[in-house]
Amino acid sequence: MKGTITRLYTPENPAQLPAICGPQHRNLMKLEMALIDGKLDAESQGGSVRLTGSADAVANAEAALAAFERMLKSNPDAGEDAFEGAIDQARAPAESYGSLSGLRVPVMPQTRMQAKYIDLLTKPGTDLVFGVGPAGTGKTFLAVAAGAAELRKKTKERLIITRPAVEAGENLGFLPGDLEEKVEPYLRPIWDALNEVLGADHVERMREKKIIEVAPLAFMRGRTLKNAFVIMDEAQNATVGQTKMVLTRLGRDSRMVVTGDPGQVDLPPKTPSGLAHALRILDGVEGSGRVEFTAADVRRHALVARIIRAYDKDAEASK
Repeated sequence: MKGTITRLYTPENPAQLPAICGPQHRNLMKLEMALIDGKLDAESQGGSVRLTGSADAVANAEAALAAFERMLKSNPDAGEDAFEGAIDQARAPAESYGSLSGLRVPVMPQTRMQAKYIDLLTKPGTDLVFGVGPAGTGKTFLAVAAGAAELRKKTKERLIITRPAVEAGENLGFLPGDLEEKVEPYLRPIWDALNEVLGADHVERMREKKIIEVAPLAFMRGRTLKNAFVIMDEAQNATVGQTKMVLTRLGRDSRMVVTGDPGQVDLPPKTPSGLAHALRILDGVEGSGRVEFTAADVRRHALVARIIRAYDKDAEASK
């Protein structure tokens, strides 16, 4: 075929070839689909990957394979989600793809929007960051990883995690245990993320020393949070008054990250979401920044992105 070239991509570590190709060569199939306009054909051959297609497609495929190989060096368990991120990196080689270091394994962005998010989370002078979008886009995990990295570097003294406890038929007062035990079910995803980036033993020691603290929104009132990394998760389920109260707790040398999905509000009908209100009135305020994720940034099962798009399409049709 005119304009078609063939090159071999040979990993630095030949033992990584099966991981690069993925189970049943699914990574290579993803690569072909992503670069279908360049008629890419990717095939494992001996100790290499044989790439055939347009010059641009082959170059992007090589860049994606190289990016994924770098991910495997820092995280041997990197899977298909990470490979999709490597393809994104290859398509935007000029963009910044910094990582969060100092953790059990470096945390690398898997999409261009995640890279922008990490840039904001680590950028001096941006002390209020909004990360909004659908589930599975990494907005909470990356915020937790950024806070954990700040603790490890000792640039922040505490990591404080808060979120509204919107009950599904239960009230916190009727749940057994002390405050942390009552809100534990609501914060399980955050603890899972902390255990992943720091290790469970390390997290437990930090909890005991109150370096990592859990606090439902109601217990944030009246406090000034100094030299802390604060995460307000599931902010779409906070009222306008609650959101204002938490945002104004920000003290000297602190940073706050507000995450949520405006499309998943569980507040009573006719109760405005504080997240939507804050996004509107704080747009462009000096010292703040925002990243708005979409279904394209979802890094769960591929079906999740399609489900989100279907719901978005239905919502638009309803309007």
